[in-house]
Amino acid sequence: MSSKDNRNISRRDFLRTMGAAGIATAGLPACAGGNGSSTASGNEVPEGQMTYRTNPSTGDKVSLLGFGCMRWPSVGGRSAREGNEEIDQEMVNSLVDYAIAHGVNYFDTSPAYCRGKSERATGIALSRHPRDKYFIATKMSNFAPSTWSFEASRAMYLNSMKELQVDYIDYMLLHGIGMGNGMEEFNARYIDNGVLDFLLEERKAGRIRNLGFSYHGDVKVFDYLLSRHDFYKWDFVQIQMNYLDWRYAKQINPNNTDAEYLYNELASRNIPVVIMEPLLGGRLSNVTDNIVALLKQREPEKSVASWAFRFAGSYPGVLTVLSGMTRMEHLQDNLRTYSPLDTLTGEELDFLQDIATRMMQFDTIPCNDCKYCMPCPYGIDIPAILLHYNKCLNEGNTPASSREEGYRKARRAYLVGYDRSVPKLRQADHCIGCNQCSPHCPQRIDIPKEMQRINDYVEKLRQDTL
Repeated sequence: MSSKDNRNISRRDFLRTMGAAGIATAGLPACAGGNGSSTASGNEVPEGQMTYRTNPSTGDKVSLLGFGCMRWPSVGGRSAREGNEEIDQEMVNSLVDYAIAHGVNYFDTSPAYCRGKSERATGIALSRHPRDKYFIATKMSNFAPSTWSFEASRAMYLNSMKELQVDYIDYMLLHGIGMGNGMEEFNARYIDNGVLDFLLEERKAGRIRNLGFSYHGDVKVFDYLLSRHDFYKWDFVQIQMNYLDWRYAKQINPNNTDAEYLYNELASRNIPVVIMEPLLGGRLSNVTDNIVALLKQREPEKSVASWAFRFAGSYPGVLTVLSGMTRMEHLQDNLRTYSPLDTLTGEELDFLQDIATRMMQFDTIPCNDCKYCMPCPYGIDIPAILLHYNKCLNEGNTPASSREEGYRKARRAYLVGYDRSVPKLRQADHCIGCNQCSPHCPQRIDIPKEMQRINDYVEKLRQDTL
């Protein structure tokens, strides 16, 4: 297998990049966006202390911190998942170089990420390093019926290798198992067309080193695939796991499954677990002030996000924890958490479950900002609308009546923040209920219903008729 040695970055160039990255990030304010971190500690980022886990299938020594490539930075400084800005390849290169220098070796992407451009950017950045220094995970993201044929799915797989500049995939996933209408869609995407049989043959041939799936939605599909583990021999499975979803995922949304059940089912079969959404789309770094105070009382020098990452990494069956790190300070904070991991004690796990119980007092919409609902054909910024509502709900700025104490202040906070975070032409009043979005939502949110509810609420605030 080719290692592309002729294209490897030189040690001198690598160190120069590291120096530039350090200068570029010195003194930057911490940002709590996406799947990054909240306020980062001022401590130095440790080198040579990354925590690793061993994959029993292949013996891979995998970094506990995995780099999720869904949120690569754009040239405008935002995540490239948003708007139409191009990926900032130079910054991607710097992030990848810094991550590898500090022990990160697992990079997770998909043909669907960053408007179809994540794999190319990831391939450019990683191909500058020796092939044995990193593991690439990508996915068969054949969501659209137009990609369900064997020919279209095979072409997607081959294009992933081309974009990533590799001749084998370390970790290949069936993407979004359980989404849509459950078993019927799973059979259409992978069984009836022979795609899963093809991927199994590719694993046998060595072009796929590990084969697994990422789970969203219908637990019947999850249970079925585990019941066939003796046949498929899953090398790993990717699930959504964090301290809120551990016992409250189903309460948040009846179509979800508690992470405690998912993890235990996998651990009982010795199937390595890859964690996605350790911050629940950033919600566990953007918590309310009273929750921040409780976390800071225990660990004043550590970020709010570090608690969520410690939780995910503290379970021994976890192979790696994915974080979509758009900014260098996100990466640095997460490196501190896992270099090495300070495993949570039993008492600390109980403490986080108490935090989760407190958070459940707020009836938030379970949006993880994954943007699978986008783009909206009518230009509506669905995630921004839902996230603004959740933010105001958590901060006590969603008054139910004009007679409430502090109504005027809360009303202004909601309306001003809404207009600032969501352009008027992209607000909920433009939703016509076409429902092209809901079938793609891993959290099974009835998006048109929520758009109508939020728009009705906003209109009452604007007309001062609550």
